Amino acid sequence: MIRDITIGQYYPVESVVHRLDPRTKLFGTLIYIISLFFADNLLCYAVATVFLAMAVRTSRVPFKFIVRGLKAIVFLLLISISFNLFLTSGRVIFQIGFLKVTHEGLRLAVFMGLRLMYLVIGSSVMTLTTTPNQLTDGLERSLGCLNRLHVPVHEISMMMSIALRFIPILIEETDKIMKAQMARGADFESGNLVQRAKSMIPILVPLFVSAFRRATDLAMAMEARCYRGGSGRTKMKPLHYERRDRITYLILLAYLGIVIVLRIVF
Repeated sequence: MIRDITIGQYYPVESVVHRLDPRTKLFGTLIYIISLFFADNLLCYAVATVFLAMAVRTSRVPFKFIVRGLKAIVFLLLISISFNLFLTSGRVIFQIGFLKVTHEGLRLAVFMGLRLMYLVIGSSVMTLTTTPNQLTDGLERSLGCLNRLHVPVHEISMMMSIALRFIPILIEETDKIMKAQMARGADFESGNLVQRAKSMIPILVPLFVSAFRRATDLAMAMEARCYRGGSGRTKMKPLHYERRDRITYLILLAYLGIVIVLRIVF
């Protein structure tokens, strides 16, 4: 399960999506999330499915690697589907005791499940095709207008980049600690919920110690390099839009327009 978390990981491969400006990919992810909340019928979700499939294929990231991230939200997915399936009132399809499945609940459960899965896959496409440095630069440039309101945009972007960079590191560290504890006879699978929670203590303590040690080393390294925030800093690789980015913006706006029209018409 630990290895199945793909958030924060970067998949290095040559593709059109990888070469896009990070601002374009951030805008595309935002547009796709908005379109999923606009979608409320099968045609809208069909268009969203086609668009997502094209994005995954263009990114050249293996589909199995992207879908692997869904294992981390299986529990949340099951809870969301169950609540919408059994607690939505409407025209009853069948009933078992106090549990009843309605036509409206079934429709809502399917749409909610698809929405959660597409949100994870769409976000994974962005993080898997964008390095943390590119993501930081893209966020900083996208939110640059907030500097006039004295919002520390660079610092916020840096914190998000560091958090994303630490996710795969902590996942790898957790996996190593679990294997070391299992080699010493630890059991993380058997027992009730309380016993399983107690068995996680030998993992959490060294994990927190390692995380604080890495954070201290990073702070010392930044201080040794005279890091003082974003004021007056220049970029080694300045961001600039290419022709493919402008075409992508037009495709994204056209996609969002189609979803909105399909919602209004149908």
